[in-house]
Amino acid sequence: MLSTVTDAWHTLAPPEGDRHGPLHPLLLLLTVVTGLVDAFSYLELGHVFVANMTGNVVFLAFALAGAKGFSLTASALALAAFTLGAAGSGRIAVHRGPRRGRVLALTATVEVLLTAAAVVIGWTVSNPGAGASRFVLVALLALGAGMQNGTARKLAVPDLTTTVLTQTIAGLGFESRLGGGTGSRIGRRGLAGLAMFLGALIGAVAELHVSRPLGLLVAMVLLVVVAVGAAHLSRSGPAWDRPD
Repeated sequence: MLSTVTDAWHTLAPPEGDRHGPLHPLLLLLTVVTGLVDAFSYLELGHVFVANMTGNVVFLAFALAGAKGFSLTASALALAAFTLGAAGSGRIAVHRGPRRGRVLALTATVEVLLTAAAVVIGWTVSNPGAGASRFVLVALLALGAGMQNGTARKLAVPDLTTTVLTQTIAGLGFESRLGGGTGSRIGRRGLAGLAMFLGALIGAVAELHVSRPLGLLVAMVLLVVVAVGAAHLSRSGPAWDRPD
C-alpha cells in the first residue's frame, strides 16, 4: 500500500533527478483533457469519440451494419483527423529537434488553438451537434487529440499515453500482487485512470447540467497550463528534456 501511495506521489511531484521530470503531471493533465473532449463529442456530437480511436473503429463497424445512432461519416472523419494530427506531431518532433519540453509545448499550443476554435463554434452555433458544425467540431478535436497522442508516444513516459487506458488497466491487474506481480507503478496507472474519469465526469456534468462547450473551455485552460508549463520548465535544458 505504501509503495502505491509513494508511486502516485512521485507521479504528481517527481523527485529531483527523475528521468521524466515534470512530464508526469503534465501528461496527467492531458489525460484529463481526453476525458473532457470525449465527453463533449460523445454526448453532443453523437456516438463518436475524438480521442479514443478504439471506440470509433467499433462504431464504424456498427454504422456499416446499419445500427441506429451511429454515423459512418463522423467515425471515419474522426479516425482520419486523428491520424493526420498524429502525423503532424511527428513532423513537429522532427523539426523541433530532440528537446522533449519544446515538442510538448508546441503541440499543446496547436491543440489550444484547435480547441479554442471548437469552443467558439460550440457557443455560437445553436445546435453544434447537427449539420456541418458537427463535422467541423469532430475534425478540430480529433486533429488535436491525434497531435496529443503522437506527442505522448514521442515522449515515451511509461503508462501515460493520455488517450489509451486499455493497456494501463491491464497492467494494473497483471502486475498486481493478486496477479503474481510486484505491484510496480500501480499508483501511476491508477492516477491515469482517475484523470480520464475525472475529465469525463466534469465534461459530462458541464454538458448535461451547465453549458455545452464549458467542458471544452476547461480543456483549453488545461492545455494552456501544459503549453506554458512545458515551455517554462524546459527553458534551461534540464536532463529530462533530452531524449535517451
